[in-house]
Amino acid sequence: MTIANDLAADDAVVPAPAGEPREKKTGSALGRYLVIRALLIIPTVFILVTVVFILMRATGDPITAALGGRLPPDQLKQRIHLAGYDRPILVQYLEYLGNIVRGNFGTTISDHLPVTHVLATYGAATLELAIYALIVAFALGIPLGRIAAARRDRGADAGLRISAVLFYAAPVFFTGLLLKLIFGVWLGWFPTSGRASTRDLILMKTQGANTGIYLIDAISTGKWSVVLDVLSHAVLPAIALGLLTGGVFLRLVRTNMISTLGTGYVEAARSRGVAERRLVRTHAWRPALVPIITVIGLQIALLLGGAVLTETTFEWKGLGFQLVQYINARDFVAVQGMVALLAIIVALTNFIVDVIAALVDPRIRY
Repeated sequence: MTIANDLAADDAVVPAPAGEPREKKTGSALGRYLVIRALLIIPTVFILVTVVFILMRATGDPITAALGGRLPPDQLKQRIHLAGYDRPILVQYLEYLGNIVRGNFGTTISDHLPVTHVLATYGAATLELAIYALIVAFALGIPLGRIAAARRDRGADAGLRISAVLFYAAPVFFTGLLLKLIFGVWLGWFPTSGRASTRDLILMKTQGANTGIYLIDAISTGKWSVVLDVLSHAVLPAIALGLLTGGVFLRLVRTNMISTLGTGYVEAARSRGVAERRLVRTHAWRPALVPIITVIGLQIALLLGGAVLTETTFEWKGLGFQLVQYINARDFVAVQGMVALLAIIVALTNFIVDVIAALVDPRIRY
């Protein structure tokens, strides 16, 4: 009788107060949550771009950093004056904020390109790599996390937890170099650098495929050999970066599913004779999805950070690879603009993820 009463209480619908429909109250709470989350983007971005500005100016003016010793002193002084870097730092900061509001993130010193153009040129490559890495992370982290939860405190669980820690703790560049050595050099299964072979790159460009996402460009050629070539180049960098996030997903899924398996409604279902597999697949898995959706936004920042090392290791010419080139050239205008722009992208991505999580879980409200 107690279990039946508990189940009936869980299924019961609490009537809304008179004059205030339940749907309207829920809708207003969701709207308030979304408005507050959207407004929080402003101070978040403001703090991020301010920190970037301060760190970049701590090295001195960008012209001297990039061209000092390569230009005569009078020409260097003239370049500094034309760029406005001899003005008070507060004036430069206010102009910097104003330019960001207008969508102007500066012009690179080394190659005289707008930072937004650099993002448009190389951003597709980083986006493609991030998607591949997320696929690897989901394919490994979620099923292995479910297995670890279903076999809690057994040998498989202990092994998977250790693996998750290793995946997360291992430096991305070390994992990438190890994968290149084993699967690229010793076994010769996959290419060790680049995004496609030179022949297929020429073919894609001659046929007008220029989205920047090579898989789409390869599919547009209608040749499966080109598609396989592009995918084979993506395997090792996707695994190197995906293992990092996969370890996070594995531990997150395991923790949340174990927590869900101990709740009252799961115990009630277990007492009714529901099979353990069904409990894991149906009753425990769906509630565990909400924290995963929330964490995906945080993992975007982790993927972008890991992309710098992954792209450099595999010569994958995306934003991370190009950012390293600008750092080596001491082009701090480019570095400042790219980091600020990526920070805004991460903040907006987190907002979108929060919206999805709020739509999936009605409990997420202010």
